[in-house]
Amino acid sequence: QPQLVESGGGLVQPGGSLTLSCAASGVGLDYNAIFWFRQAPGKNREAVSCVSASGTNTHSADSMKGRFIIARDSDNNTGYLQMNDLTAEDTAVYYCATKSTFVRTWCDVRSPSVELWGKGTPVNVSS
Repeated sequence: QPQLVESGGGLVQPGGSLTLSCAASGVGLDYNAIFWFRQAPGKNREAVSCVSASGTNTHSADSMKGRFIIARDSDNNTGYLQMNDLTAEDTAVYYCATKSTFVRTWCDVRSPSVELWGKGTPVNVSS
């Protein structure tokens, strides 16, 4: 059964950093772009960042550019989201997701019609 499992969330102080992981099992990611989404309390889910199947291209929402770095490790079938300079506004449940694509260099957070979701990992930015 294909599944994605996020980890690495937790409590972090403002200005701190956190790295989330997304481990895939039962599915190869060679032809899948990896996306990260987040949903803050009382708000809609929003796309944060994505990395292409090839790992060569990334795309992030404007508010995350320069602070969040997305990456993938194809050998270990895992995606990562490094989050820096966190603020209380970054408090949310973070989800990873995948979208299959034959264009291995493609990803676009404005077109996140993903197919497989993880269950999420909570991130709480608070002093």
